[in-house]
Amino acid sequence: MELAHVDQTVIVRIVFVEVKMFKRIVKRDGKIVKFDPEKIIEAIAKAGIATEEFKADRAKALAEKVLKKAEEKITARTPNVEQIQDIVEEVLMESKYKKTARAYIRYRQERSRVRDAKSDLMMIYRTISHADAADDSDVKRSNANVDGDSAMGKMLQFGAEGSKVFAKTLLLDPEIAAAHDNGDIHIHDLDFYATGTLTCCQSDPFVLFENGGFNTGHGHLRTPNSIGSYAALAAILLQANQNEQHGGQSIPNFDYAMAPGVNKSFRKALKRNLAKYNKFAKKKLDLEIKETYEYGDDKKLEKAKWPKEVIEVSNEDVEKETLQAMEGFIHNLNTMHSRAGAQVPFTSINFGTDTTPAGRLVSLNLLQATENGLGKGETPIFPISILKVKEGINYNPKDPNYDLFRRSMEVSAKRLFPNFCFIDAPFNLKYYKKGDYRTEIATMGCRTRVFASVFPESDGIVTGRGNLSFTTINLVRLGIKHGICLGERKEADWNGFYKELDEKLNLVKDELLERYEFQANQHVRNFPFLMGQGNWFGSEKLGPNDTLRDVIKHGSLSIGFIGLAETLVAMVGKHHGEDEEARELGLDIITHMREVIDGFAKKYKLNFTLLATPAEGIAGRFTKIDKKEYGIIPGVTDRDFYTNSFHVPVYYPISAFEKIEIEAPYHNLCNAGHITYIELDGDPSQNIEAYEAVIRKMHDEGIGYGSVNHPVDRDPVCGFSGVIRGERCPHCGRLEGDVAFQKLSCEC
Repeated sequence: MELAHVDQTVIVRIVFVEVKMFKRIVKRDGKIVKFDPEKIIEAIAKAGIATEEFKADRAKALAEKVLKKAEEKITARTPNVEQIQDIVEEVLMESKYKKTARAYIRYRQERSRVRDAKSDLMMIYRTISHADAADDSDVKRSNANVDGDSAMGKMLQFGAEGSKVFAKTLLLDPEIAAAHDNGDIHIHDLDFYATGTLTCCQSDPFVLFENGGFNTGHGHLRTPNSIGSYAALAAILLQANQNEQHGGQSIPNFDYAMAPGVNKSFRKALKRNLAKYNKFAKKKLDLEIKETYEYGDDKKLEKAKWPKEVIEVSNEDVEKETLQAMEGFIHNLNTMHSRAGAQVPFTSINFGTDTTPAGRLVSLNLLQATENGLGKGETPIFPISILKVKEGINYNPKDPNYDLFRRSMEVSAKRLFPNFCFIDAPFNLKYYKKGDYRTEIATMGCRTRVFASVFPESDGIVTGRGNLSFTTINLVRLGIKHGICLGERKEADWNGFYKELDEKLNLVKDELLERYEFQANQHVRNFPFLMGQGNWFGSEKLGPNDTLRDVIKHGSLSIGFIGLAETLVAMVGKHHGEDEEARELGLDIITHMREVIDGFAKKYKLNFTLLATPAEGIAGRFTKIDKKEYGIIPGVTDRDFYTNSFHVPVYYPISAFEKIEIEAPYHNLCNAGHITYIELDGDPSQNIEAYEAVIRKMHDEGIGYGSVNHPVDRDPVCGFSGVIRGERCPHCGRLEGDVAFQKLSCEC
């Protein structure tokens, strides 16, 4: 029983025995008030009642001992609260009531933690209120797609930071909260802990579009009837989901889901153009437009005996409409707001395996719209587009969608996107069923992968599922403590390293289970779109008052790691990019983590998984804390960020092919998500063959998800971002000498 929960009515007010007493006492805020000895009785009585070791009347004798000892030890005429409480601890520890003494000490520690948190929160609020996002402030730069300088952005951050303090002081186990604060672990999206939200979801538009439409909570949207409406509602779907989750949103089957919209638009265009033909040619053609008539179905259309030119014009109409729809989709996702208007939805789409003419048209025009960019030629931030690569579909020159594969590389060479997700990787291919898009691996743009499941009904299904929450272990700190980098030992202490790693894995497992219980006890009514509209796997079977336990079990609970390279340098002096032995040691570490986490999944019958954590703000946070604790350690804490997950450091000179070979085995181990980045110099759009060779190397080595980065030019005047050949901006015509161009590069 916690002291704070004791019913105040049971405290007996006892008149204190007249002894020499202090007249005043200094409170923590510096105020001097009248000294009231009965408060000592009340505090001791509450402790005794909470532990059931003694009743309120026994507190009187203990309080008298406290006062007597205070008069002996405190020389000041006016003591402070802390001095009196220290003596209360001493008296209780000297008594036979050890259980009460420990409870009182824990209570004091917890109260102190709450006070410190409140003080820290006020300082954070001051930073939010006065600092600019461009300043060196981790708080203001904590989320890349939140405008930290806008009024709503500040409001969002005020709420987020207050929510973090609430979670750490009242919801989390103190040991877990302390581990987060001191940098042993990082609880991602801690500001959303108290809301019970989940991280992300891979939404299937078919579920929402084809069953009468859906309701966002502010009105019902009927089933769309054109590609323009399909694309617009897809953006709304992602926005609505973003408002009920704390992570990103993805559509895993974008081309499949948009294809019906193309066919509906084609039938409308066909009917419209036939009517025009009849009017001007003064002929009476059959105007019956069946549901089975689809864009590109030449045999069926020829059988209808309509004029060829009518079909050609209808094709042209729907092709233009599809391009406009894709441009609108991209513009919407880069301008529409979520979460109080301070954030654009973090969105991803997977595409490229629908071989129907309608599906192919969606993919081709999505790529064209991406290449076109935004209004001033800017490279779109969202959606992060991912081409799903599959032999027999788009990988080989004779495959029906090979042109999409080739076109994707041309666009990515200019715009950094799309990235590439490989269905043929062994850990993905084993789930693949031809013709069933639900079994085609898809990923969130940030790398999150939710595929395997301990539950047969969701095992190998990507749609309607997502990550529940994830927490990252500071792997580098373990390397510093048990390695050779501090000069305290000649050889790494691997036993100590693995012992403490197991302790951290179990600590994070307990934290994820604690958070899972909080999430599982939320109700469908708390998530009217995600759960109420059947967007999450199995949620269509639940009612508004049902809890989420029966359905969120299909999501994943992920344990992540950061800075394997620095960990190896700390342990043995070299990282896995520069030394063969270190390469084996790195694989041993991550293999061990995966085995322990697989054990968690088996024991608790939940989808515990291992995540290659992205190098977002967390990598800098860990480095800053460790640098303060251990100083500058060459190759370990001498940079601003720890290296992204298992990556070979970006600063280390290595060939693209060798980097792929080193990192590929980790993709199989990190079943919660992974990515390999390759950096190319110069303009890769001038050598697509070399670009394709890199992508094929990823495919052949068993990479699950890959991306190619390269310098992107940005005109700081007009905003154009892309490849600028020569010295003149292709958008505004400005010469480079007028204002210097900026070079951008990305490794999320």
